[in-house]
Amino acid sequence: MERDGGEDDIVCLDGSFFINDDYQLTKFTFGSQVLELFCLHSASTDFDLTGQLVWPGAMLLNDYLSKNAEILRGCSVIELGSGVGVTGILCSRFCCEVVLTDHNEEVLKILNKNIELHTSSENRNCTGLVAKKLEWGSSAQIKQILDEHSGGFDLILGADIYILINTSILKFSTELFYIYIYICTLCVCVLLLCYMPFSSKKVHTSLELYYVKMHEK
Repeated sequence: MERDGGEDDIVCLDGSFFINDDYQLTKFTFGSQVLELFCLHSASTDFDLTGQLVWPGAMLLNDYLSKNAEILRGCSVIELGSGVGVTGILCSRFCCEVVLTDHNEEVLKILNKNIELHTSSENRNCTGLVAKKLEWGSSAQIKQILDEHSGGFDLILGADIYILINTSILKFSTELFYIYIYICTLCVCVLLLCYMPFSSKKVHTSLELYYVKMHEK
């Protein structure tokens, strides 16, 4: 469209125009564990809202955890980049405490909705679930979480949050490395999931699970 003066019309769009909140209640099965939670089935137009979907890395991590639930029993867990919460909610069926974190306010809304769904009076098989905002690199937010959980965490979980370039080089963001070191001072072990390319010439990636044993308490 053009104005009489020949200038193009300028259309200003509200930020909400780019947010897809058409969440669907979706069933996921991991071994004997069945979860239902709200998520998107296609990506949002905003690259920062990737947490609205359940990604393959989380599916693989959950499959591993469901088959090795003994490492979760009675543990306190913090998850980085929780998204809609599929991994943390599964863990809450075995753990005594699970802190789910994400940095995006829109993602935190659906994360809290899913926590409410699984801690309601009709569905009390998940306990100790709480969501916290964690902007990677924010020392204040990390300190607040650790102040509220002074006993630390037994496990740190992360799905699709960093990339393995090859078997010797981990592509950590500076902010993620800071969280990793900060929290590890209180942890027994760390469970991380990453992508590993078959080769630099191929687009496809494989998923591999890494379990890193840390110092004993």
